[in-house]
Amino acid sequence: MPQGEHTDTLDRLRDFLRTSPTPWHATRNMARRLESAGFQRLEETRDWDLSAGGRYYVTRNDSSIIAFQLPCTSLAALRMIGAHTDSPGLHLKPNATQYAAGWLQLGVQVYGGALLAPWFDRDLGLAGRVHVRHGDGRLESVLLNVDRPVATIPSLAIHLDREANSGRAINPQTQMAPVLMQSESATLTPLLQTLLAREHGLDDIEVVDFELSFYDVQPPALVGVKQELVASARLDNLLSCFTGMEALLECDGEQGALLVANDHEEVGSASACGAQGPFLGDVLRRLNEAVGGATEASLVQLIQSSLMISCDNAHALHPNFIDKHDEQHGPAINQGPVIKVNASQRYATNSATGALFRDVCREASVPVQAFVTRADMGCGSTIGPITATEVGVPTLDVGVPQWAMHSVRETAGTEDVIHLIRALRTFLDRPALELNA
Repeated sequence: MPQGEHTDTLDRLRDFLRTSPTPWHATRNMARRLESAGFQRLEETRDWDLSAGGRYYVTRNDSSIIAFQLPCTSLAALRMIGAHTDSPGLHLKPNATQYAAGWLQLGVQVYGGALLAPWFDRDLGLAGRVHVRHGDGRLESVLLNVDRPVATIPSLAIHLDREANSGRAINPQTQMAPVLMQSESATLTPLLQTLLAREHGLDDIEVVDFELSFYDVQPPALVGVKQELVASARLDNLLSCFTGMEALLECDGEQGALLVANDHEEVGSASACGAQGPFLGDVLRRLNEAVGGATEASLVQLIQSSLMISCDNAHALHPNFIDKHDEQHGPAINQGPVIKVNASQRYATNSATGALFRDVCREASVPVQAFVTRADMGCGSTIGPITATEVGVPTLDVGVPQWAMHSVRETAGTEDVIHLIRALRTFLDRPALELNA
C-alpha cells in the first residue's frame, strides 16, 4: 500500500488526471504547476531573453507544451523527456445535433485507435475548448469542462442481440451517438451557451466554433487489496506527462533539461503542435541562439550531444491473455519501467540508448524491463521515432506497463509511477551522456 511521500505523489497524479479531460486542460494544468515552481512563460511571437539558470515554458495551440531549465554554466547538452497530451476518445462533429426516438443525441467521430466497447453505459462529461464572440465583436477561446454526467451511450439488451457476446462489430456512425436529453427540438448551441454561462459567467456571447469530446467522469482510483494499481482514463499518456513533469521539478537544475508534451500523437503527430511538426525544432533553435550558438553547426552539436527519452506506456502482461505476449518480453506491472524495442523502428531505441537507460536505472536503484511485440503481431508507435526523424536527437522509447491501453479506463501499477519518476530524475541529473554509439 502506498505510504508517505508516495501517497502524496499518487494524489497529485490522480488530481492531474481528473482535471485534465482534454489536451488543453492538461497543458493548462502543467503550465500552472510549472509557474508555481518558478518557471516563466514565453511567447512564440515575442523575443526571448533567456538567462543562465533560468526556467521557462512555452505552449503551442494551448495543447502542447515545452518546459526547460538552463544550467548556470554553458549549455553543452540537453536531457529531454517527451510525452503526449492526447488520448483516444469520442469527439463531437461540427454539426452534431441529431434526434432519434424522442431523444437529443450528439454525433461523434472516433479520435485515435479507441477501444469502443468500454464506452457503453458510462457516465459521460463534456470538455474541450469553445471559441466565442462577445457582444463587442471580440473573439475568445474558452475552456469548457462539464465534469458531471450529462450523457450516456446505452447498450442494447442481450435479449435483443443474442450474439452480443460473440464479438459483434460496433458501428461508431450508427451505434455510438451519446444520449443527452429527452427532446426533439433542443440543439447544441443553446446548450453550450448555458454551460458556458454556468462555468464562466458568460452571457452575451455567440458560439462560433468548438473542439469538444466526451469523457468518463468516474474519478481515478487506487485499486487492489493493497492498492497496487491506479485506474483512470487517459493514463496513455497523461501518466508520462506527469512523471516527466515531476522529474523536471525534482531535478537539481545543474544540467540542461527539457520536457516536451505534444498533442496529436494518437492520430499520427502531423500537425504544427505534434511531434512531426516544427514545435520542438523551433524551440531548440531559439534556445541555441539565446545561449550563444550563432551557427547551424552549433545547433547540430547541441542536438547530437543531447538525448531524448520518449515516454509512452507499454503493454503489460495480461493475466487473462498471456498468449498475446512474446514469452520472453511480457513486462510485469510494478516491476519497473519498460524499454520498448522494435526492429522496424516503430520505437526509436537502439542498443546505445537502451544501454544508457539501463545504466540510469541501475544508478537510480530502479528495476527495468524490455518489451518486444510478438513477431506475428503488429506494433504501435510513439513520438520517439518521429522526434528522432524530425530533430535528429538520439532517442529511446520507455514507458510504464499498463493494461487496457486505449480503453475508456486504463490500469497501471502504483510502484511503477514512482520507479519511472526516480529513473527520469536520475537521467536529468546525470552529468555525463556519452552514448559510445
